[in-house]
Amino acid sequence: MGDVLHTLQAARDAGRKMLAVLIDPDFGQDTERLDRTVQNACMAKADLIFVGGSLLTSAAFDLCVARVKELSRSPEGDRPVVLFPGSPSQLSRHADAVLFLSLISGRNAELLIGHHVTAAPTVKALGIEAIPTGYMLVDGGRPTTVSYVSQTVPIPHDKPGIAAATALAGSYLGLRTIYMDTGSGADRTVSPAMIAAVRAQVDLPIIVGGGIKDALTARTLCEAGADVLVVGTAFEQDPEHIFAMSEAIHG
Repeated sequence: MGDVLHTLQAARDAGRKMLAVLIDPDFGQDTERLDRTVQNACMAKADLIFVGGSLLTSAAFDLCVARVKELSRSPEGDRPVVLFPGSPSQLSRHADAVLFLSLISGRNAELLIGHHVTAAPTVKALGIEAIPTGYMLVDGGRPTTVSYVSQTVPIPHDKPGIAAATALAGSYLGLRTIYMDTGSGADRTVSPAMIAAVRAQVDLPIIVGGGIKDALTARTLCEAGADVLVVGTAFEQDPEHIFAMSEAIHG
C-alpha cells in the first residue's frame, strides 16, 4: 500500500473526514489565479489537493502540477498532490499519486481499461503511486463535461441500489477506493441515501465530489458515510465559504 492510499485508509479506519480541493490544470495559464487558489486551499486546511479535469485545453499540465506541489509544502508537512486525470496525458512526475480511475458506472471500454493500458507504463516510469479507484458518475441534475467527454450515462440520482451494487462489484475486482461524482458545476451532489447504500456494501474509502456548495451539505454527506469530500468550482467562487465547509468536515 502506497503512502497516499495508506493515508486515506488510515483516516477511514479512524473515522477522520478529509477535504480535497480540485485544481483545474488550465489554471496553469494564469499563475496568479493558480497561486491564490492553492494558498487558499492550504489556509482552509485541505488535506489533499487534486489536479485534473475532463477537458484540458492547456499544454502546461506538468508545470501546473509542479507549481501546485511547490505551494502545497508547509512546516507541518506536505499536502499530497493527487492527479485526477481525464486522460492518459494528464500525468506528471511532480505528483505524489494518481487516482487510477476505472469508470465502473459506464460501459465505455476505453475508460474501463483502454486508457489504463496506455498510461500504466508511464505511471511506472514516473514513479507515481497508483491508487486503483472505481469512478462512478452520478446524475447531478444537468449534463456536465465529464458525462459528455466520457460518453456514458450517469447513475440515476434516485437509484442508490444501482450505486451500491456497482461499488460492491468494484471492490470484488480489487479496487481500493470508490469515487462518486456528479461533475463540476452540477446542480446537486450525490444523495446521502446513495452514499449510505454504498457505505453499507463496501469498507473502502469513499470520495464524493460535485455540487457540494455549503457546510450543511458537507456535514450531511460525511454523516452518510463519505470519507473525502472534493470541492472545486465552489471553492474558486467563494473561498471564504469553504473555510466553514472545512470546519464542518473536520469537526
